[in-house]
Amino acid sequence: MNRTHTCNALTSENIGERVILSGWVNSRRDLGGLIFIDLRDREGITQLVINPENASDVADICRPIREEWVLTVCGIVGARPDDMVNKKIGTGKIEVNLEKIAIENKSQPMPYHFNDAQASEDLRLKYRYIEMRKTKLGSYLRLRHDITKHIRDYFDENGFIEVETPILSKSTPEGARDYLVPSRVFPGQFFALPQAPQQYKQILMVGGLERYFQMAHCFRDEDLRADRQPEFTQIDVEMSFITEEDIYELVEGLMTSIFREIKQIDIDTPFPRLSYEEAMFQYGSDKPDTRFKMRLVDLSSVVTHSGFQVFKNAIGDGGKVMAINAKGLNSIASRKTIDEWNDIAKLMKAKGLTYLKIEDDGTIKSPIAKFLTEEEINDITNLTDATSGDIVLIVADAFLTAAQALGRLRTEIAEAHGMIPDNTYNFLWVNKFPLLELDEEAASFIPIHHPFTSPVKADIPLLETNPGGVKAQAYDVVLNGVELGGGSIRIHDAELQQRMFEILNISDTEINSKFGHLLDALGFGAPPHGGLAIGFDRLVMLLTGAPSIRDVIAFPKTTKSSCLLMDSPSQVDGQQLNELALTIQQK
Repeated sequence: MNRTHTCNALTSENIGERVILSGWVNSRRDLGGLIFIDLRDREGITQLVINPENASDVADICRPIREEWVLTVCGIVGARPDDMVNKKIGTGKIEVNLEKIAIENKSQPMPYHFNDAQASEDLRLKYRYIEMRKTKLGSYLRLRHDITKHIRDYFDENGFIEVETPILSKSTPEGARDYLVPSRVFPGQFFALPQAPQQYKQILMVGGLERYFQMAHCFRDEDLRADRQPEFTQIDVEMSFITEEDIYELVEGLMTSIFREIKQIDIDTPFPRLSYEEAMFQYGSDKPDTRFKMRLVDLSSVVTHSGFQVFKNAIGDGGKVMAINAKGLNSIASRKTIDEWNDIAKLMKAKGLTYLKIEDDGTIKSPIAKFLTEEEINDITNLTDATSGDIVLIVADAFLTAAQALGRLRTEIAEAHGMIPDNTYNFLWVNKFPLLELDEEAASFIPIHHPFTSPVKADIPLLETNPGGVKAQAYDVVLNGVELGGGSIRIHDAELQQRMFEILNISDTEINSKFGHLLDALGFGAPPHGGLAIGFDRLVMLLTGAPSIRDVIAFPKTTKSSCLLMDSPSQVDGQQLNELALTIQQK
């Protein structure tokens, strides 16, 4: 029997037809006189009815059937009795009266119940194929397919060529640990799995392709969290003869078309833009969530001469006194809650935080009130727009430390107290990043993005004299507080790229060994070019509302980078190691 319909296709219009369905047993109910089976495939569910009086042989076959057995059935579509209509499903008005049944396969008892909220994630990952059948995972993967198709169509319509770049590549320092692959043919030498196709796509621009994109698979050996995996997919894009404005227009067009197609939502364009400095001063984050207010406020100017020594010391050391107003939360700000907020600030390396509570009668309660003048308190409440029922949280520290601590607090408080509106999608661009940052441990500069990012032309003379003051032609696209993607205009001049490597204290030997191919390519007429990469898994996660990118990847790794389904990584036998000229050293 070959199926004629899916389990979501039959309606009242099919009554009287003989149909063939295939799928899994979602549930089975033996009511003595009648046997009911809900048959499920990826499209939906159809109710089957077996009447022993009319089909005793079919009833005999059905009696041992249990959940998740695989069946193919044949029967006549009939109308359900009025009192048995199920309005929650598309097939709720019909049922199929079985004439024939074939058991394609039996199933062992399920390792966990699908509705059991206590079932561990490890158990669900181990039996991922079962999880796909009866949870949202299957629908997420279908949506992922739809988005992928839409992306490919969009880039094709805009003149891009999809090019697959190598998976076996070269180990180069690009910010994260490489996954290494030993070579059998060249003993003692290694390929690296690509962290991103960065150098390949730049070389494609030298090759004259002008507009490239790829759904690129990338690998990074780094510690994981909810929005990270050791292997992930990014929408990789590179263009020649363009400016930042071309990138903004391209990405805004892509996001607008995806949200209209997938979510039936019109996204406003152009996206707002914030410089890195503005984002840090206003939100304490370079990927701010702008769906709610609670912006940071700089109090430094009104407490410069404060009697509170912590404020004076921070400002004297070149730092800032920053604050946020948690509006309306004075009533919940118990000692325990304030201690929890203080712990969050310390987690972000701040020395701690203090506060001003504005009581319902307008009086101020604060552990530092006795150190502040009435004028200073008034200035603080005015700057933070604090009124009765509010609590002002204050951190005094180095600017980045204070800003990031309050930025983290801002998000934690908003999430905990329902300040973030549902079904709202706020995009923005963050640009004008610093090109380099000082690695204090190594006492040298490292790139904020990667070493191929072009400095702002006016800042190029500062590369040797003031590297920390150089701005980058770099940009990130942010959605609801998540860095969706980022990119830059690239260095296309071999001499400038050589200077950049030298400023990063990369030796001539290492430059030639790890980047010689790129410098050679740039020396053969490289066009001006730039691009970006968008985290595809993150995009799908945000579109589905899933809490983690693991929920939108078919076979994800755990937070320890292991695959419980395949039980990997795993040991290999001695012969394989010998072929690769490797020995295992026990730690």
